[in-house]
Amino acid sequence: MRDTGIRGSGIPDFRDSETLEFGVVQARRQAEAAEVAEVVEAGSARGPGLPRHWLLLLLGAAVLPGVVLVVVGRSLEEPAVQAWRTVCLAVTVQALPFLLLGTALSGAINAFVPASVFSRLLPKRPALAVPVAGAAGVVLPGCECASVPVANSLIGRGVNPAAAFAFLLSAPAINPVVLTATAVAFPGSPEMVLARLLASLVTAAVMGWLWLWLGREEWLRPAVRHTGHREGHSRWEEFRQGFQHDFLHAGGFLVVGAMAAATFNVAVPRSVLEVFSGSPWLSVLFLAALAILLAVCSEADAFVAASLSGFSPVARLAFMVVGPMVDLKLIALQAGTFGRAFAVRFSSATVVVAVVCSAVVGGVLL
Repeated sequence: MRDTGIRGSGIPDFRDSETLEFGVVQARRQAEAAEVAEVVEAGSARGPGLPRHWLLLLLGAAVLPGVVLVVVGRSLEEPAVQAWRTVCLAVTVQALPFLLLGTALSGAINAFVPASVFSRLLPKRPALAVPVAGAAGVVLPGCECASVPVANSLIGRGVNPAAAFAFLLSAPAINPVVLTATAVAFPGSPEMVLARLLASLVTAAVMGWLWLWLGREEWLRPAVRHTGHREGHSRWEEFRQGFQHDFLHAGGFLVVGAMAAATFNVAVPRSVLEVFSGSPWLSVLFLAALAILLAVCSEADAFVAASLSGFSPVARLAFMVVGPMVDLKLIALQAGTFGRAFAVRFSSATVVVAVVCSAVVGGVLL
């Protein structure tokens, strides 16, 4: 039977589902267009549209920045804020040249000194290799951020882990840049430089010997990371990349450490400082814990320690001995490189040994 009714008359057959949907969509579009037209006509009748509280918003945008500038400007004139700013800038400006030199030397060693040099120079007997590797930090300086991957590379090339760990601890603590910065931060106190050298060197050697005695292979899971020159790459480009990475990374911690030191000097009441500074052991433990938390680069920590004038020389020595060996960033680097089990045990033991060595050496020399 033919369909000659609705289809032949030109009227849409809404029994067809597709035609029905099309009709609904068209109706909706017409309704929306009508609503838009009504809104446009109403707006043109009222004039250009503005927010309901446009006057208050305009007044706030004009007044609020001025109020902020006035408040901040007045606060900057306060004696406490001025003292904070002076201490922060002094620590940063004094430490920046040494940080620059130290990271440049670290990048140069990574790019131009082959890792095989270390294995050839170290004695074959591990017990003798440990102090030699620790003393190598005097002539082969490196930032503490770079010492972890360097130690990993040494282990991967056959160096005994105990010797590699001694170098890891000593290189950022007793290199010439750090010792020079210490002499500048403590003018007229050569005994502080000598005490830092001896306490750091003894700590590194003791930790290496402890690993020979108590260390276990299952604690050590070195990650595969490259350090040193790669064949086919430009040594100067590797130097530039290493220097840029170390300087920017360590520079951020320097600024944070300077701000924390300034805040500590200005904001902490003297009564609180007297509680710790009045006790020889409490002051040593307090500054050792502070060094772990601040994570200041070793090329700059002497200036932070010098600013903590309310504490004893032994306590400030502990700050400079513990900081380059154990801090938050180094614990994270060690955990990522050698495994969490190693980082927890090694860092905890290093803190104890460093505090004891600082107290003994500082008690004799300072």
